[in-house]
Amino acid sequence: MSRMDELQLFPYPFKEDVYRYSNNSILLDEPKSIDITPTYVEEIKIKRDLLKQYPERCYQSQSHTIKGQWEIVELLIDHLTVYYPNKFSIDKNANGWIFHNKILDEIHSFTFGDVSTLPCEPLDFIGRHVQEDLILMMQRDGDLFLDAGQLCFPANWSLAFNLGMNFKEIHQPIPGFKEESLDYRIQNFLMRLEAGNPWGRKNWSLMAGDRLDTSLETFDRWGQDRKRVTKENAGDFVHLRVEDQKLFRLPGTNGILFTIHTHLISLEEFTSNREWLLQFYNILKELPHHITDYKGLGLFKNQVIAYLEARLQEIGEKSE
Repeated sequence: MSRMDELQLFPYPFKEDVYRYSNNSILLDEPKSIDITPTYVEEIKIKRDLLKQYPERCYQSQSHTIKGQWEIVELLIDHLTVYYPNKFSIDKNANGWIFHNKILDEIHSFTFGDVSTLPCEPLDFIGRHVQEDLILMMQRDGDLFLDAGQLCFPANWSLAFNLGMNFKEIHQPIPGFKEESLDYRIQNFLMRLEAGNPWGRKNWSLMAGDRLDTSLETFDRWGQDRKRVTKENAGDFVHLRVEDQKLFRLPGTNGILFTIHTHLISLEEFTSNREWLLQFYNILKELPHHITDYKGLGLFKNQVIAYLEARLQEIGEKSE
């Protein structure tokens, strides 16, 4: 894929020259929960390998979520076959379903609603066919709880640790989240989500390296890379990591499905777009300490800024 194609596909997350935590959700123009990108085969292999090696770290569920899991299977298969009909198909004979993943040349026959006809739980099954991480939050007692998920590409958090927590407990570590009442406002927004009106948002961070699996449990493997960043290697070594998150209300169980598609792009490729380069430089220069620290940028922010300044000078000289 050419650099131009990669830039066009990349979900650019910034709207202004200043970044603060906010509810940046917008109604989706296209009510699609998943995206198939050119890295599909590679990422599905990584996902399945992680699920095989670390099943409890990558998949968790509570028993009362099975009905919601089947809703997610139906939703995702519907979107796969409607939006990518040349890559996926489904044949339904009452509850007898035959799902064909043409990319991987796999055919799965199962009885919809009968877990015993699948090789694993429904959410885990369909998650092995999409690049997205899948999180199911169930609504009860006026609150939202993380009750199931397949999470292979987390941004420094743990599904096993967070399972069963409510919304505010999960987001408590975010600085200023409670103090600025963001926890209440975003929770209230989520509680009002309606079936048929999905929303989307983007979250970003900078990564030293290009690992998709940056789970809390593997911090010892990737955390030290932050100390290796220099002005000279930042372009190739540091990656902008963007999570394209989509939120769907499930009409049957009233749960909420979060699909999280993680995208990585090197700073060298990212900054080949001059407008992105300039805006990101302004954002990083102004970024407050508490956000810098929470996003794990403290050890290499100055090196990245030095790299961006060199790129700005380089592009400026080329345009003269």
